[in-house]
Amino acid sequence: METMGWLIIFIVLIVIELLTMGLTTIWFAGGALAALLMSVLGFGMPVQVVVFIIVSVLLLVLTRPIAVKYFNQNRQKTNVESLIGQQALVLEDVDTLHASGQVKVNGQIWSAKTEEMSGFIAKDTVVMIQGIQGVKLIVKAKED
Repeated sequence: METMGWLIIFIVLIVIELLTMGLTTIWFAGGALAALLMSVLGFGMPVQVVVFIIVSVLLLVLTRPIAVKYFNQNRQKTNVESLIGQQALVLEDVDTLHASGQVKVNGQIWSAKTEEMSGFIAKDTVVMIQGIQGVKLIVKAKED
């Protein structure tokens, strides 16, 4: 009966993973498979549960970073994150201390600031977009 339970858990976790493709349940499916093997080999329920937990955690900790790195390798950046690394033109002096400044990138006007608290970039300067904080772009003057 325990073997059937682990088999059902394994199948359910695999189906969930196939439906979501989010690398969320595959690690636990591996743990369920290991527990299923322990059940087939005749080990008791406490050993099966411990093996399930240990294998699931090990798979999660050891293989997830590698899988995530290669799984979404060709993912296209969308919307705002695609702005990072692009050039922009300062339309209004960027003065982080006074919370003012605007830049134009891809035909859109954005509020901007620098990483430094007292940062200042003059109008008509070309800047690189370093990041995004809330609704403001974090910019740095482009070095020639």
